[in-house]
Amino acid sequence: MVKYKKSEEKRKQILSAAFRALSEHGYDAVTLQTIADYAEVSKGVVHYYFASKEAVLVELLEWLTGKISSRERAAVAEQHTAEGKLNAYIDSAFAGPVQNRSFYRVYLDFLSRASRSPVYREINQRFYDSCAGISTEVLLLGQQEGIFNKELTPGRAAPLIRAVIDGCLIQWLMADQDELHTSFKESCHTAIMKLLSV
Repeated sequence: MVKYKKSEEKRKQILSAAFRALSEHGYDAVTLQTIADYAEVSKGVVHYYFASKEAVLVELLEWLTGKISSRERAAVAEQHTAEGKLNAYIDSAFAGPVQNRSFYRVYLDFLSRASRSPVYREINQRFYDSCAGISTEVLLLGQQEGIFNKELTPGRAAPLIRAVIDGCLIQWLMADQDELHTSFKESCHTAIMKLLSV
């Protein structure tokens, strides 16, 4: 039991190191040695847990998107009104300048490869399915409460909600001004409310 726990901790340490390395250097510049250096372990230790750089990065994308999904679902579950759930979803997505910058630098690297990599595409699809589940919950509750357009279907609205969130965060990232983070979050909320209320 102790050995398993230690191995899981070491695995997470390596994934966390890979995340930091990718965020700072980008996908192409990162090697197994870079990951080992960030994890403060030997390259052999990284190889013990992962067969290749690709294996580390596949698990990293799975781990990252899983963490984001869990955090967003937990935040939404604490709220009981559609607007409360939507606010919680957006607040969770806009975690903060440091967190969002690190995540989107890495995530955009993965997305640029997803169209050519079935593995990345599959992982990303699971992430978007989770996002769609949250958006559907918000939309249907808002329709029950009478605040959202009853003509909207989850299949139409859910992808657009996440597109607005990701679009606003990518625009914020490209602006490279931390002080605009709150402004982009507010614009995101306004745009989604307009989208759902039309």
